[in-house]
Amino acid sequence: MFALTAVFLLQAAQQTLIVRPPSPRVASGDTLRLTAELRDASGRLVPGVRYRYSYAGGDRQAAIDSTGLVTAVAPGTVRAAVVALVDGQSPVVKRIDLTITPGHASRLEVAPRPSVLLAGGRVRLTAMAWSAGNDPAIDSISWRSSSPGVARVDAGHILTGVAPGRAEITATAGRATAAFAVTVRAAKVGRVDVAPATTAGRQGDVVKFSVTVRDAASRAIEGLTPQWTMSGGAGLMDQDGTFVGYDAGTYTVTANFGARSADATVTLSERDVRRKATLVGSVVRGAFSTSEVWVHPNGKVAYLGTLGDRLYALDISNPASPVIVDSVVANTRHVNDIMSTADGKTLVFTRENADNRRNGIVICSIEDPLHPRPVSEFTDGVTAGVHSAFVYTQARYGSHVYLTNDGTGAIHVIDINDPQHPKQAATWKTPRDDAGRSLHDIDVQDGLLYASYWNDGLVILDVGNGIRGGSPSNPQFVSQFKYDLDARYRELSAFDPSGYIRGTHTAWRHGKYVIIADEVF
Repeated sequence: MFALTAVFLLQAAQQTLIVRPPSPRVASGDTLRLTAELRDASGRLVPGVRYRYSYAGGDRQAAIDSTGLVTAVAPGTVRAAVVALVDGQSPVVKRIDLTITPGHASRLEVAPRPSVLLAGGRVRLTAMAWSAGNDPAIDSISWRSSSPGVARVDAGHILTGVAPGRAEITATAGRATAAFAVTVRAAKVGRVDVAPATTAGRQGDVVKFSVTVRDAASRAIEGLTPQWTMSGGAGLMDQDGTFVGYDAGTYTVTANFGARSADATVTLSERDVRRKATLVGSVVRGAFSTSEVWVHPNGKVAYLGTLGDRLYALDISNPASPVIVDSVVANTRHVNDIMSTADGKTLVFTRENADNRRNGIVICSIEDPLHPRPVSEFTDGVTAGVHSAFVYTQARYGSHVYLTNDGTGAIHVIDINDPQHPKQAATWKTPRDDAGRSLHDIDVQDGLLYASYWNDGLVILDVGNGIRGGSPSNPQFVSQFKYDLDARYRELSAFDPSGYIRGTHTAWRHGKYVIIADEVF
């Protein structure tokens, strides 16, 4: 047996697996076929070879089928594994890195779009090109003025008013264009005022500045767009006049109109929000790693999920001495999310990695909070697993569970007004191939659903707010916040050229802000 194994290994070592193209590149939205050949030490094709194609990493960027057909769905790097199998021989494996580039531009976004400039005034323009898949496009952006003697844009994207008149400014990326008209005026500026002229706050505060321009007769000149800049520390200065300082210190904010400008001063102190955490009590579990915790609305009971087959109910009425009182055992290897209805009567927890593939959610009655009692489960269409769930009640529609589908990246809306008989009310998903669509988390507030859609960024849906006429049974798209994930994490390639996976992991609304967190690994 040992000698036979040695012969097999020697045969495999003398064979070469060739994959073409050797350094494949494909644009998002396109397809590419990989081909493989196994050749012996003399360069001859080895007969009777079966080839297998699979992922070795980057499974949210592309799909690879059994024939080697690659469907690119999102920019990034995919490490593919090609295996050559010959009866009686050890497998020969070759790994290749497949680069998925952004698609070509289908639309352009330009900001700002100043309608009026003074002769000599300058404004920095920004433009973002997006592909049909709503990813940042690969095409470079160029600018053109219909009348360069009136207004021009240089290679640094600076729009300059040259002389009085009217010009149309056009940005082009591939076949996509965006244009706006600008009027250049000759006016003698008397004074420029920025408000507030001085302000104090803490690092991280958002300060909104405005500017007023007056002519020599002190009349306001309307419609002008300044070039906003900041100095004095690290921060962000948007061209709409919004400022955020990252560090404590004194900053100078400037509104520039070419020959004339005005300054404002911002003094920021330390935010000083750190406070010491004190350990009050704990429950240590040795049998399973724990995953998620949810506190009952009464504040006296907590539910603890595990990377195992159970969920624990704890009495936390004495925080210094929490006690496990009961548990729910379910066919799951991962309880990733737990949440109750606001009235504290119904509890939902998610299931992943069940041995029978019947994942989905488990619904429990918690009329007796310390003794949760399973009353039903929902698995239809979500047997691939549910990573996150959000339970939300509206006076008009009652209680629904908003689920993530591990298999398709779709949102499933489950009606639990009768907890013993849950039923699906709706589904919704972004217009992307299933291979690249991944939904990681959901937050619902004020009838608006905030979905963390990985490659697709943040997606906001109306599920009862009324802004788009949506409801739980009829979710309606409101908006999307998409950003260039590849550019944001490009530096990680220096650590691992085989690529990395990254995407919008969690979004949580607080007041009028949404905090977004990425996951990168």
